[in-house]
Amino acid sequence: MNIEKRLEELGIELPPPATPVANYVTTVHTGNLIFTSGHGPGDGEGKIYKSQLGTDATIEEGYESARQVALGLISTLKHALGDLDRIKRVVKVVGFVNSSADFIDQPAVVNGASDLFVEVFGDKGKHARSAVGMSQLPGGIPVEVEMVVEIED
Repeated sequence: MNIEKRLEELGIELPPPATPVANYVTTVHTGNLIFTSGHGPGDGEGKIYKSQLGTDATIEEGYESARQVALGLISTLKHALGDLDRIKRVVKVVGFVNSSADFIDQPAVVNGASDLFVEVFGDKGKHARSAVGMSQLPGGIPVEVEMVVEIED
C-alpha cells in the first residue's frame, strides 16, 4: 500500500510536524519500533484548542480533536521516517481525554484517532489501545495521543 497515495485519495493534507515545547524529542527509534511523544490538537502554528469533555465539549468535538491529533502524529512519523510506507503496523495507541468527573465516554473520543489510523493504514492501522480520562491535560487541551509503530528497514 502506498500511504502517500492513500492520503491523497482520502483528501488528507498533513499538518507540519510537531516540534517539542520542552526538553524532549517527538520520536524515539529503538530496534524496529518508533515511540512518539504525546501530541495534542493545534493548528500547526502554535495555537492550541482548549476544552474539557463533559463540560464544554461534545463527544463529536472530542472525536474530531482526536482525529486532528492523529493527523499530527502521522506527520511526525513522516518527518521521522521520510517514508510512511516503512510503517509495518500501528502497535499501540494511548489516548488521554480531558474529562469532567462524570464523563465516561473516553473510548468514543479516542475513536477519532483509531478510525483515522485504520482509514490511512488499512489492517496495518489496527492496534491495541488505551483510552483514559484525566482531570486536566497540558494547556487545557481536550485530547492527547501517543503511539508505538513497528517499522521495516
